[in-house]
Amino acid sequence: MIILVILSLLSSIISEAAPTYQSHYCSDETFTPNSTYQSNLNLLLSSLSSNSSIESGFYNTTVGQNSSNNTIYGLFLCRGDLTTNVCQDCVATAAKNTVQQYCKRGREVIIWYNECMLRYSDEYLFSIMDEAPRDYKCDSTIIAELDPFNKLLANMFDDLVTQAESAQLGAKMFATKEANFSASLTLYSLVQCTPDLSSFDCNKCLRGAIANLPSYCSGKLGAMILYPSCNVRYDVHPFYRIIPSLPPAPPGLVTRTNNGKRHSSSVRIIVIVTFIAVSVVLLTMVYCFRRMKLKQKCKAREEDGNKHFNSNNALSPMTLKQKYKAKEEDAAMEITAVECLIFDFATLKAATNKFSDDNKLGRGGFGEVYKGTLLGGQEIAVKRLSRSSRQGVEEFKNEVGLVAKLQHRNLVTLLGFCLEGEEKILVYEYVPNKSLDYFLFDPKKQRLLDWSSRYRIICGIARGILYLHEDSRLRIIHRDLKAGNILLDEDMNPKVSDFGMARIFGIGQTQDNTHKIAGTYGYMPPEYAIGGLYSMKSDVYSFGVLILEILSGKRNRSFSTSSTTENLLSYAWKQWRDGTFLELLDPTLRDCYSRDEVKRCFHIGLQCVQESSIERPTMASIVLMLNSNSLTLPAPQRPAFFLYSTTETNMPTKELGSDQSTSKGMPSSVNEASITKAYPR
Repeated sequence: MIILVILSLLSSIISEAAPTYQSHYCSDETFTPNSTYQSNLNLLLSSLSSNSSIESGFYNTTVGQNSSNNTIYGLFLCRGDLTTNVCQDCVATAAKNTVQQYCKRGREVIIWYNECMLRYSDEYLFSIMDEAPRDYKCDSTIIAELDPFNKLLANMFDDLVTQAESAQLGAKMFATKEANFSASLTLYSLVQCTPDLSSFDCNKCLRGAIANLPSYCSGKLGAMILYPSCNVRYDVHPFYRIIPSLPPAPPGLVTRTNNGKRHSSSVRIIVIVTFIAVSVVLLTMVYCFRRMKLKQKCKAREEDGNKHFNSNNALSPMTLKQKYKAKEEDAAMEITAVECLIFDFATLKAATNKFSDDNKLGRGGFGEVYKGTLLGGQEIAVKRLSRSSRQGVEEFKNEVGLVAKLQHRNLVTLLGFCLEGEEKILVYEYVPNKSLDYFLFDPKKQRLLDWSSRYRIICGIARGILYLHEDSRLRIIHRDLKAGNILLDEDMNPKVSDFGMARIFGIGQTQDNTHKIAGTYGYMPPEYAIGGLYSMKSDVYSFGVLILEILSGKRNRSFSTSSTTENLLSYAWKQWRDGTFLELLDPTLRDCYSRDEVKRCFHIGLQCVQESSIERPTMASIVLMLNSNSLTLPAPQRPAFFLYSTTETNMPTKELGSDQSTSKGMPSSVNEASITKAYPR
């Protein structure tokens, strides 16, 4: 660590190279020499250059009257890892070269360097996400192992986009990441947005750029895509500074030469290295002390457990009820050993006003959920498992163990738990807008879900499930993905919840089999509902049903009436096949929606519910398809549990035979109740 810090400090002493030009854009519309516009342009470029020393690395300004044709709007954006000196040099170079070399008369100009971007126009451009004009650069070398390389790249960029978009408005929307592809090859990646964008626009810009990478630079060892509002880049060579967190240098250790340039003295290096060495020693001591205390605590619990075990063995043979109770107590000790926030029952009872009905938020498959307020004012959601609940200690342990390890903005956050006597309680973050089904299937409330909200919800759920499948430390299959298990925060952003039925897959494991079917009929794929076989594609199927429900505002079972045996999947596929898919769209959306986004979502939804699990896309592919307008999607095949209307007589008999047997095995119009124990024939 000390060596890395020293190298970083030494690299900062070395003078930075001149800015590296990449590309530029110059509009065909020009201004008249020596005009008011040119005078305003000179003032604008001077203002940008003089403000390039600001720490944020971003600045925008306007010169001229807003109602005048001579008004100019301009900005610059420096790479987030650069020092102010390097940023100043790049902005000054860009301002000079723009009017002297690359675009002497253009009214709209963008110039990109490795270190910065400078842009101006006679049209308003602040806080507007622009994806054109654009440019890209690719390395000439092609990677041999394309699939693992693309997967690593996709995972890196997904993390980077989440980091960049989570920045507060006005802060740097910038993130970098390194990952080892092999023992000799490290991948460096970077994303950045102009800080005047909203988080939503930053996300959309970056994911649009990332989605275009395969079109421009598939399999290349290095690539960059340059947009006016964002940029994306990766390479196998470091192209940005990896800056360790250091304390500010003590005053008086920085000297200046006669020409004003700042440099670090050898004293500064010695002081910083000494500080880090002392910090490492102190941290090591704290770590060892904490380990010692933890071992003592675990030893005490182990002795208590041995006493409990020996006392039980000294008794006469236990009844089944006693054995079950002993198992519960052992499991309780195991959970308590986990370093997780533990709430006592009295605290939660007070927070929920003794679990009053006024505080009740709803009822889940295993108990009731209450709103609570802690003494400090923090609002919480308290999931109290009923004593008659079929979720025992094993399921309780499963949910605690799983959710405590998960950290993603599209997954509900577990704050802690309580296990006292027969009480099993989970404490989650409070999500104020209840669940998706509360809005989606209510004729009045569904109007609150406009198209942009629904599309954001679809994309957010996809990112959350992708995290479970591929990006978390564990590979997790949710197994009960439905509208009721999607919570909505104050901004209507989705959070996947209810992990009581989730299962962990081992390394390299792709599927498993169970005799205990768990989940909700209507969201289960045929291979799971009939044969007990589940995999990541089971969640993909449930996600496809969820997409079609979000688009239509109807439950999967809503198309079963006395005159037809169709369900939502059958109806949606036939509308898609006939080119009339907009007929299925929720009528509350008919006045305002994006036809391309709606069509893409229908397409993806039908791909997810195909009968063959092999034909269904992965969540990684789904996230990519949702964020790309240029990808060509394969045609969907007939969905599972396909049911025919009684009036349809011209369907091929070949298809009829295969579907009849499927529909007999699992009717999809069953009431959407969570099923936790059912044995297939």
